[in-house]
Amino acid sequence: MLQASGIYKKYGNLHILKGVDLTVQPGEIVTIIGASGAGKSTLLHIIGTLDKPDAGKILINNIEVNKLSSKKLSAFRNQHIGFIFQFHHLLPEFTALENICIPGYIAGINDKAVIKRAKELLAILGLEHRADHKPGELSGGEQQRVAVARALINNPSVILADEPSGNLDSAGARALHELFVELRNTMNQTFVIVTHNEHLAEIADRRVEMKDGLIIKN
Repeated sequence: MLQASGIYKKYGNLHILKGVDLTVQPGEIVTIIGASGAGKSTLLHIIGTLDKPDAGKILINNIEVNKLSSKKLSAFRNQHIGFIFQFHHLLPEFTALENICIPGYIAGINDKAVIKRAKELLAILGLEHRADHKPGELSGGEQQRVAVARALINNPSVILADEPSGNLDSAGARALHELFVELRNTMNQTFVIVTHNEHLAEIADRRVEMKDGLIIKN
C-alpha cells in the first residue's frame, strides 16, 4: 500500500536521510523508533508529501506521489492521507464536530454526508456527547480523539502520526494506543507512527528502528 524507495534528504550540509527503504502493508500498524535526530519525523513528512526528498520515490496505492503536480498532490494528500500530530492543532473557534468536518469540506464532499460521517466517528470514539464543545472545553485525551476523527473523515489509505501520545498522561496515552489497534481491527486502518513510547511500539505489528538517517531494523 505504501512504498518508500531510496529516500535521501539533506538540509544544507546535514544529511538527514541516507537511502531509506520502507514498505507498509494495508491494515498494518508500523511504529518508527530511534533517538532524536535519527530522521524519523523527516521520513514521515516525506511519506506524507509535506516535504520532498532529494532523491528516491514514494508510492501510495501504486501512485508515485512525488511526480504529481502541486494541485494534484494537495488533492491526493487530502483524500488519501490522514495526519495526527503531538499537538492536536484543532481550530479553537470551531466545535469538535466542525473541526472533524473541515477536511471533508475541503475535499468537496456533500455537507450532509460529511456531517453524518463526522457524527459516526464521534460515536465510534465515544465523543458524541462532546460534538458541540470547542477544543478548550475538552480534555487532552478528548482533543486528541477529535484529531483522530478528523484524520479519518475522508477514509484515508494511511494515517501518519508523529508522537501522537507525547502530550498525554500515561492513562490517556494507553487509551489512544488501544484506539489505534481498535481502528485497525474494525476498519482495517493503516498506521505509520513515529514514537518514543515503548507501549505503543510494543503493540504495533512492526517496529522499525532508525539511526543516523538509516533504517537499521525493519
